[in-house]
Amino acid sequence: MIATGRKPRSGTSARSPRPPAAVWLPALLVAAAMTLPLVYLVLRSLENGWGEFLEVALRDKTLAVLARSVVLATVVTAASVAVAVPLAWLTARTDLPGRRAWAVLAALPLVIPSYVGGFVLVSMFGPRGLLQDALAPLGVERLPEIYGLPGATLALTLFSYPYVLLTVRGALRGMDPALEEASRSLGSGAWATFFRVTLPQLRPAIVAGALLVALYSLSDFGAVSLLQFDSFSREIYTQYRSAFDRTPAAILGLMLVALTGAILALEARTRGRARYHRSTAGSVRPRGGTVVALGRWRWPALLFCGVVVLLALVVPVGVLVFWLARGLASGEPLRLLWGAAFNSVYVSALAAVVAALAALPVAILAVRFPGWMAGLVERLSYLGYALPGIVLALSLVFFGANYAPGLYGTLALLVFAYAVHFLPQAVGATRAALLQVSPSVEEAARGLGRGPARVIATVTAPLASSGIIAGSALVFLTTMKELPATLLLAPLGFDTLATSIWTATSEAFFARAAAPALLLVLVSALPMYLLVVRERAQ
Repeated sequence: MIATGRKPRSGTSARSPRPPAAVWLPALLVAAAMTLPLVYLVLRSLENGWGEFLEVALRDKTLAVLARSVVLATVVTAASVAVAVPLAWLTARTDLPGRRAWAVLAALPLVIPSYVGGFVLVSMFGPRGLLQDALAPLGVERLPEIYGLPGATLALTLFSYPYVLLTVRGALRGMDPALEEASRSLGSGAWATFFRVTLPQLRPAIVAGALLVALYSLSDFGAVSLLQFDSFSREIYTQYRSAFDRTPAAILGLMLVALTGAILALEARTRGRARYHRSTAGSVRPRGGTVVALGRWRWPALLFCGVVVLLALVVPVGVLVFWLARGLASGEPLRLLWGAAFNSVYVSALAAVVAALAALPVAILAVRFPGWMAGLVERLSYLGYALPGIVLALSLVFFGANYAPGLYGTLALLVFAYAVHFLPQAVGATRAALLQVSPSVEEAARGLGRGPARVIATVTAPLASSGIIAGSALVFLTTMKELPATLLLAPLGFDTLATSIWTATSEAFFARAAAPALLLVLVSALPMYLLVVRERAQ
């Protein structure tokens, strides 16, 4: 239930004031692994002393990039929450026709790489794009400018709102339906119940998803580059590629870490101290009374879902099909690259499993044993996600070449990079699920003589399975489309769909890139479908 007073934070236990070794030891190991990129940035940034660091950090151009990055992250995060929360509620708690199909379709844009999405938007809505050509006979000579902040905001919103959608849907399904039923029995309507009861309980999930969107917006390179928006990630990439001295790029990367720390501090202040766990340990499946009849709002709801899916999924896939058809018509052979597809699925599955295992002790420590150590470990877990993939990859190249030559160029180092980069996705979803699990269930298991590790394996993890699976799905899907880390760390000859797409698009062979891009969307759609089917079975 939701606590109204300033009581101890969610999940604290009088019986276990200190975390057991089964929790804090793996959590500290995870935190230590997450500091590797930070150590590299600090060493490289201060290589020439504080003078150069301050000179680069206080340049007018650097401060302008900082301001633009903050504006972009703020606008994209707000827009993503505004789109995802209604979608999650409509597909999880209403009688929306075909709601499970809408849930899958609305989450699928997450599998579209930002560089593919950016190209699609430019080729569709940009100058001399497909839409411009279609409207030319009607006298429309020029469409509004899509480059800069408007285009970058649209691209990142369309392809990152599923972060919020998946975490909020998981929270809605794990929420205690008795609270909403009690609200309705007291005379509150569906909307009043949503705003007074449901929405406050969704705050941890919304914040967790919004945090992922904000960090994704700061670290993305593909969309901002194609849409010509100078953010931190684009500037860092330019410095790495064009300058012999990579110290300025490391300084910008360190500033990005500092900005991430500020965002994490702000996120921590929004959490509050209310408790969100269920009053019972029963089934998480919403009972029939919690399904809201839309009535006359059914058609506006369908229109809203349709517009979002059209812009975020149908248009990108349609443009890719157009390029594929054009390529085939011009004699381009059909390349489906099944070997690259297998490699993508294999390495993404490994990364999802590793990230889920690493996220569980971090989330347990943060939820059940809050304190300075838990807060530090949780915030350190977000470091890798804040960095552009190229910075993370180069830091691991430096580490592998100098300190672990046996790991350099192996699949293990690549999976480690993925887990470091995308761990916050698993931590956020797992933490939101744990907040809804009453600690009394775990206390009862300990009272029956089970040790801490066995309680985690047999009680905590199963009860938080919705969040663990949602987090694993997020890691799997984002790993499928990850590019910079794959390019720099993959073993020789280990091609993925992402690298195949990038190779073709970088050489302007858009027709050649269409087939692997469509295959990437198709392969990534399978785990999303299975996730929704599992929801139905529960």
